[in-house]
Amino acid sequence: MGKQNQTLSSDSLATSYNETLAHIQDVAQRAGRALDDITLIAVTKNQSIEAIERLYELGHRDFGENRVAEASTKIALFSAQLQSNPSPPIWHMIGHIQSRKARTSVSLFNLIHSVDTIKLAKRLSRFAAESDTTVSILLQCNVSGEHTKSGFTASDIVHNTTQWSDLVNSISQIAGLPNLKVVGLMTMAPITNEPEKSRPIFRNLRILKDKILQRFPRLPIKHLSMGMSADYAIAIQEGATMLRIGTSIFGHRNTK
Repeated sequence: MGKQNQTLSSDSLATSYNETLAHIQDVAQRAGRALDDITLIAVTKNQSIEAIERLYELGHRDFGENRVAEASTKIALFSAQLQSNPSPPIWHMIGHIQSRKARTSVSLFNLIHSVDTIKLAKRLSRFAAESDTTVSILLQCNVSGEHTKSGFTASDIVHNTTQWSDLVNSISQIAGLPNLKVVGLMTMAPITNEPEKSRPIFRNLRILKDKILQRFPRLPIKHLSMGMSADYAIAIQEGATMLRIGTSIFGHRNTK
């Protein structure tokens, strides 16, 4: 699983987790949002099975992984320990998926946040059909316009008619694929020490969702996956339904 984080003690982890939940609740209340409409996804990249188990014991169920190989090992170990538990964890794939990992992703994850090409969507559809299952996905959109970010280009869909036309074409193709269910959008804001700079990115993703629903009213798009430890409060204010949070819960990862 690669280098793991120096996990917080059990008590410290419980404290940071509960503090994060309390802050989410406070921000949501101030923003006039219902807490039930917001899902906290604990990002467990490089975290130990013990840390995941501790969060599970605290009642947490949604976990996010960035790498298919690491997730495969963790999910197998965790599932073996839980066996037939009536309240299993929900696994989210939030990182980039290589085409050759599409088959494994279908078997591992309840929700894939990072569908960023038609090619990947087609492979997921194919493997889901082979497994006689339906995979729920989010479309990753590059709202910031950064060249280092993956996703469908959506940095200026209001004024750039070609960009909007290309996005509509992509969504039309993906929505027509069997065994896939498009349930929302995901984006990543630029990394910054000023969380407020993320606001226009998150706001534009919400505007994009509304615009897509006007064009595709039958699509069950309801989720906005946006906001991480540094800027999740802004994301809540701008309509996020899924927050991808790691550092606020587990502390900083060990990068040595």
